Parts: sequence; structure tokens; C-alpha cells
Amino acid sequence: MNSSRLFSNALAASLAFALALALGGCGGNNNDSPATPTAPSTKGTFTAVVSFGDSLSDIGTYAPATSLAGNGTAPYFGGKFTTNGTAAPIWVESLASSLGLAVTPAEVGFNARSVKCPAAADPAQAHTCTAYGQGGARITDPQGIGHNADGSGALTVPVVVQIANHLARFGSFKSSDLVLVYAGNNDVFIDFAIYGFVAETTQAQVAAGTLSAVDAATQLAAAKKAVEDDVTTAAGNLATAVKTQIIAKGGSYVAVMTLSDIADTPFGTEFPAALRPELTNLSLVFNAALQKALADAPVRIIDSFALSKQVFANPARYGFVNNTTPACDIAKISAITGGAVSDGSSLFCNGTPGAPYNGLVAGADTLTWQFADDVHPTTGGHRAITAAFTAQLKAFGWI
Repeated sequence: MNSSRLFSNALAASLAFALALALGGCGGNNNDSPATPTAPSTKGTFTAVVSFGDSLSDIGTYAPATSLAGNGTAPYFGGKFTTNGTAAPIWVESLASSLGLAVTPAEVGFNARSVKCPAAADPAQAHTCTAYGQGGARITDPQGIGHNADGSGALTVPVVVQIANHLARFGSFKSSDLVLVYAGNNDVFIDFAIYGFVAETTQAQVAAGTLSAVDAATQLAAAKKAVEDDVTTAAGNLATAVKTQIIAKGGSYVAVMTLSDIADTPFGTEFPAALRPELTNLSLVFNAALQKALADAPVRIIDSFALSKQVFANPARYGFVNNTTPACDIAKISAITGGAVSDGSSLFCNGTPGAPYNGLVAGADTLTWQFADDVHPTTGGHRAITAAFTAQLKAFGWI
């Protein structure tokens, strides 16, 4: 997932118009996928946490972009998609720590320059480079969000390549690996953007009188099906990678997360009520396809969609007083980065009180506000995710 805004308010309005014309309701469903009989049901003796995914699992790939010296060297004021600071772990780190394990980024870099397993500078830590998630990463397409055609910008190594990189480094997965796969958000974002482009074009054609309302509805219905087919394919590709490249290569304790409801993020709530269901729909279509494709695999599904809906419906129960407003201040982050970052990305947001690079909105709290930017959790948000995922792993009997 990446915090770059994919649509303007004007486009949001055009999408609302488009949805009024489009035929058919939300597709997909969120039926629970039961674990197969061969999935582990006993406690694991874990020696490593291995995670694959996007910015929600990224523990510092792009830290060099936030160098205080401005030259890519430490110290960094940001680096993770959250409210960065001295005590701001994301869920992957917190979960590993709770198991007494260390986990470090598998790759760190920016603008086509990177270092694989930087922790290996200390040979004793070389085994810890098992957090592969990268902001902007998609399932199979290397052109993720924030990755430029010339290779500059974000690395966005796709999930299938992340898995291949792990196999290239370690040879296989071990039965003592806790493998966590949480991906697909960026495929949904990009398909939503594609649909939005079609919707905007359709609106312009109707307004100009070159397209009838009936033909507009047909055109939009076709676009809707195309993007649903695309996220279904992405989910199938992810499931195939899990089965053929993780399970078949030694993975035993493998948990795969569904997508949460993106419509409930500040990004989603920016759009008119008539549009938001399409974001929910794409998440559900992805989840349904993923669960169906993994139905015969020895994996466990963590239903992030249901968990996210619980938090959205009752934020106070999870310690949140604000789940609608990003804690990171767009103007402050722009000033801190000399105008280089204009979207308030939490990658460049720091919550250290009194620090000159503190990028929080006045009055924001990194623990009681849920979102750092328009899609990414604060430190408190990640605590809630950690607690939910930990409870699921306990329910599986794994920890």
C-alpha cells in the first residue's frame, strides 16, 4: 500500500456520477475459508518470522530517503509507513519481538540503489533479514506505486519476487519459520484508478452528448468487470505463489491475510457515499478469490477484512479517539522535506515530541489516532493489528 493520492476530489465526484450509471451491485463475498486438515494445529518452535507484502509489512525499506543529512545515510527521521519515532514498531516487528525473535529488512534502498540484507554487516544478524514487504509492491507487476519507469523512486519488488529472493538466499523455507503473507492492496488501488479513469472519460462523453446514458452504463459495467477480473487474477497469482513457492518449498506455518476494507480508511472516506462501495467491492472480490484458491492448501487465513470492520465500527473499544483524520500533517511534512513530499506520506512522518522533524498534526496522538496518513496505521494502529493477529495465531494453536 502507498499513501500517494490516486484521485482528486473532482475525479471522486465523477466516479460518483459513474456509479449512479453503472449496473449491478458489489460483487464478491467474505465467506470464511476453513483451514485444511493438514494445516498445523500445534505450537510452533519458531526461529524466524518471514513476511511478504507491501507497505503494511514494510519495516524500513526506504529509510535512506528520510536521511537527516539528506545523503541517504543514517540517522533517519522516517522510513516506515507509520508515525515514526524511537518506539514505533509496525506489527511485523512487534509480533517477532513477542516471540523473542529479531527481524530486519531484506532490502533497503531508494531510486534504483539498494543493499540486500544490510544487517549482514554483523554476521551474527545475517539470518534476520526476512522482512521482505516493500511500500508500493504489487503481487506480480514490478511497476508498483511510486516506482518510476526509469527505475527511480520506490523499489516495489513484487511479492512473487520477494519470495524468490528468500529462496535464493536461504534455499528453502523451514518448518520453524512463521511465514506471513499480507498483500494485494496496491493491485486494488491501481485497478480502482483504472476504473476511475474510465468513469471520468465516460462522464465527459455523456456531458458532451457523444455518449448516451445507456451506452455509458454498458461501458462502465465492462470496466467494472475488467478490474474485478484483474484483482481476481492477482489473488490467484498470490495463492499460486503461496502453494508452489512457499508450501512446496518447505513452508509449514503459513498465515495469509485477506485485505481490510479500504473504504474505511481516510482515503476511502474522501469519496462520496455512492462511490465507496466500489472500494469495498474490490477488496471483497480479491478476498473471495484468494480464499477460494487457497481452500485446498495447508495454510491459515487471517480475516483482516472482518477485523478491520470491527475496529471501524467500535474504535473506542480499541483505544482510538480518532479513526477518520490522518495524524500526519501534509504542510509540515512538505516543509520538512523542502517541498519534495506533498501528499503527507507517513514514510516521512515522525512523532517525536519537540523534534524539528516532528510531522504530526497539532493535538494528534500516535497511540489514540488510528491512521498516520490516508491509508497507513499509526503506532497505535499497528498495536491493534499486532493484538488482532496475535489472537488469531493463538486461536490456531501456533503460539
